[in-house]
Amino acid sequence: MPRKPVDDRHVTAVNQSLLSLDRTDDRDRLSAFVIASLRHTLLSWYRQCGRDLPWRQSHDPYAIWVSEIMLQQTQVKTVIPYYHRWLDVFPTVQLLAIAEQQTVLKVWEGLGYYARARNLHRAAQVVMSQYEGTFPDRLAAVMQLPGIGRTTAGGILSAAFNQPWAILDGNVKRVLARLVALQVPPNRALPYLWHLSEMLLDEQQPRDFNQAIMDLGATVCTPHQPLCPVCPWQEHCQAYNQGIQTTLPMSETRAPLPHKMIGVAVIWNNQGQILIDRRRQEGLLGGLWEFPGGKVEADETIAACIQREIREELGIEITVGDRLIVVDHAYSHFRVTLNVHHCCYVSGEPQAIECDEVRWVTLAELDQFPFPKANVQIIEALKQEERQKAGGRRQKAEGKSKHADS
Repeated sequence: MPRKPVDDRHVTAVNQSLLSLDRTDDRDRLSAFVIASLRHTLLSWYRQCGRDLPWRQSHDPYAIWVSEIMLQQTQVKTVIPYYHRWLDVFPTVQLLAIAEQQTVLKVWEGLGYYARARNLHRAAQVVMSQYEGTFPDRLAAVMQLPGIGRTTAGGILSAAFNQPWAILDGNVKRVLARLVALQVPPNRALPYLWHLSEMLLDEQQPRDFNQAIMDLGATVCTPHQPLCPVCPWQEHCQAYNQGIQTTLPMSETRAPLPHKMIGVAVIWNNQGQILIDRRRQEGLLGGLWEFPGGKVEADETIAACIQREIREELGIEITVGDRLIVVDHAYSHFRVTLNVHHCCYVSGEPQAIECDEVRWVTLAELDQFPFPKANVQIIEALKQEERQKAGGRRQKAEGKSKHADS
């Protein structure tokens, strides 16, 4: 069943009043008996059905912190191999703090939202300089670290120290919105949902409670097809009791994602090297390397775009050759189509006009640098092309050899 569009005229009086309730009113609405029942049934379910995740095997604040940052906007199954790889390379906050940013970004490569990696790196340096390498155990101090907000701080402190701090990630918002049949999008009711999360938290077992409610949202109270028959909160779930669980939580009306056409250059010099540049620290994909290029303007051909962008960004002249690959990629707020062409360097000294650094490298050396996911596809296309050329050369050489033998 499709989700209902938000119409403020149809927000019920009950839900309008919920948004202004204080903590005492919340407790009146959910009786002590119901709260106790919700806690008990959730924790019992978790003991039987909770996921066996690697970061749950440790109470080390550093390892838990890494997992919490990786899990922001990323699914568990995607995070697990990156989590193991990260701790293999940076087993302690000390080693992370002294690492080069390029090494940090390379280990993170492919996980996306690279600001998380940069913030982890900066925060590790703060922990070393201000806390002598010991992760702080106070909420205010944790929230001062780069990249850590209220939910992440609560997740770390509850998991690492068993402190009673509530959380409100996407899974928890969805569970709570259905529990009370919230008739507005969750992001319009954040103060109320925070109060609700705090009220329900089992202060004697905050570590397990927070992990349990996240698991409930991830495995049972899922976005599109909630498994209500096996939900431990079914009895008290207002959305289930009203038969509207598949229409909640309500969502905001979203505009279509903007689409950008990008011209990208794989620039070769006479020595068989490729020119790459490192993006500026601020903004999207900061600190990562890429193949240079830019947005195609109105009434501009791909070739003309590539020549113009390379001239403006690097100060060199090139000729545009054959197309290598077309890559479609979606970010959180826009989509891009990368039109990638082989190009030949003609003249000028490459300059870092619109980037932090430029460098000539061989195809084999590209793996040493951290690239965005879309650019990794370009590298794979280059390698595939090289393998095909090598195969053709071998066949040609074998043909000559057979001809000579005959």
